[in-house]
Amino acid sequence: MSVSTPALSSPARRDPAWFGRVGWTLAALVLLWPLLVASEFKPWVLWAPESLKPTLNFLGDFVPPKVEPAFLWLVARESWRTVAMATAGITLALGLAVPLALLSVRVLSVSGLAGRMAAGPAVLRTAVRWALIVLRSVPELIWALVFVRVVGLGPTAGVLAIALTYGGMLGKVYADILESGDPHVTTSLLRNGAGRLQAFWYGLLPQNAAELTSYTVYRWECAIRSSAVLGFVGAGGLGQQMDSSMKMFNGSEVATMLLVFMALVALADRASAWLRKVLG
Repeated sequence: MSVSTPALSSPARRDPAWFGRVGWTLAALVLLWPLLVASEFKPWVLWAPESLKPTLNFLGDFVPPKVEPAFLWLVARESWRTVAMATAGITLALGLAVPLALLSVRVLSVSGLAGRMAAGPAVLRTAVRWALIVLRSVPELIWALVFVRVVGLGPTAGVLAIALTYGGMLGKVYADILESGDPHVTTSLLRNGAGRLQAFWYGLLPQNAAELTSYTVYRWECAIRSSAVLGFVGAGGLGQQMDSSMKMFNGSEVATMLLVFMALVALADRASAWLRKVLG
């Protein structure tokens, strides 16, 4: 006596999640359209004859890039100034971010060991958090415009702008990283009479050092890009030289500086990857 096996059901011809994907796509388009209208996003303007002709003429001047020795020496000097500006800005940002981050970390509060933090430390922690929000909410470009009027044209304005904005960014992320770690060792040290700095050095830092280092190096890489942009508002460096060449419609000089800047970013990326590997 043979036992018949049920026929295998044929696979569904249509993805059961197809309607959901289409629905969410249409909903995203409905929400995105008013934003595109409000931002006056009109990419087709780039292909208009009155826009396309001067653009092609300017890009045509890019070839060949300018490679005169005197100009290359100027670009090398401004590139070094750009890297120096970014490095000095990150160094000052660290001096601002580290103490603010430690003040805003709840796990380092002695009064918080009993459960609810005391009123004084809670107010201080909230004030520091708001200070970090203010620092990072103002773009470095705005800070650079302010400092150019205070200290004049030059790299000093760029260094201070990077220091303030990146100080807020680093402080906020440092605090979040330290808060997300395992607090057991830190609280044990505090309960047994250790100071806050001792609890940080021997409790929080060892388990979060790799992540803190990785983010710091990444921000240094971003600061190199930012320092070039800050040059367009008079903060010195490669960006200021590029702005002068673009105003003169000197495409060959712009092409050379763009190539140098791309090489600079690539080297910064390789250096940051090496530092993450060594320090992580």
